[in-house]
Amino acid sequence: MISRTLPLLLLSAVVAAAVPTPLDPLKVAPHIYELEFENERVRVLKQTIRHGETSPVHAHPDRVMVYLQSCAWLEDDGQGGERMRLHKIGEAVWAPAETHGGDAMDVAQECLVLEIELH
Repeated sequence: MISRTLPLLLLSAVVAAAVPTPLDPLKVAPHIYELEFENERVRVLKQTIRHGETSPVHAHPDRVMVYLQSCAWLEDDGQGGERMRLHKIGEAVWAPAETHGGDAMDVAQECLVLEIELH
């Protein structure tokens, strides 16, 4: 019984990973995210962050973010203040799964990022 059920469970897991969620950045924020590459293991999105633009609430799985240019922006520090985030061109950063958005971007200049989502 298990030998017949296991392949079906694995297939359903692969299909579920490939089905976009209602908070998929490509669906809710196509003005910010573009699909660059996708297969059954990863999806690569190009994110363009512009000053004053509001990103709708969206969700990401675990991912690696690679900055295609230097970026700087202010963000809420969670304690009523703000902190400056800085990333250098070519910098790669691990980002755990999260749901975020709804706030206007406060970037110093337009910022391009590749987001490599892990499935």
